Amino acid sequence: MLDLFSSASFAETVRHFAIVFIPAFLGIILHEVGHGWAALKMGDPTAKLMGRITLNPLPHIDPMGLLCFVLTSLSGAFVFGWAKPVPVDMRNFRDPRKGMLLCSLAGPGTNVVLAFLFAGALKLFLVLDPGVAYSASPTELFLGSTLAAGVSINLCLAILNMLPVPPLDGSKVLAYFLPARAAFSYLAWQRWGFLVLLVLIVAGLLDKILVPLLQGSYTLVLSLFGI
Repeated sequence: MLDLFSSASFAETVRHFAIVFIPAFLGIILHEVGHGWAALKMGDPTAKLMGRITLNPLPHIDPMGLLCFVLTSLSGAFVFGWAKPVPVDMRNFRDPRKGMLLCSLAGPGTNVVLAFLFAGALKLFLVLDPGVAYSASPTELFLGSTLAAGVSINLCLAILNMLPVPPLDGSKVLAYFLPARAAFSYLAWQRWGFLVLLVLIVAGLLDKILVPLLQGSYTLVLSLFGI
């Protein structure tokens, strides 16, 4: 316990939190904004009317999701957290099933776009400062680490949310391809969804699913930018 509060441990904890905070917070908030924007384009103004299509983080904050985000960020372990789900009323969609499909894809899609933007910024950083690969100042190391974290965290958010576990986005994507009655029964399991995720996390199965997908996608994105 004393070691946790030693100057070296505390400094490393603060440094890690500072590195992951901006890309993770952006990824979580813009994920929900993406849902709201897509819903608006599909004909549902609910999120806009409730002030959820905004970069202001306050309307998006879920206390438990924020607490989980802070604790996992400080621990140096897998960063996990969530914002309030954007309210969506399928009855306003011109085509309810297609509208829900596109709205569900918009959140993870936003994270993929963010991952590419961070990768592009990292490439630009390396081009403008090629010597950083051999000898980096603390500021350069912090910036490079933050940009790299932006790639990995947003890819992780996209992959995690595409898991077919209700109420994650992947479940609604899968429901689109099921018969209406089967889709309704499947999505009704969303009340147990977070319990399923908790079991997967505790059992270590979530890491076995996410890590290979994350490593592969991270390597692919960076290679596309020649990094």
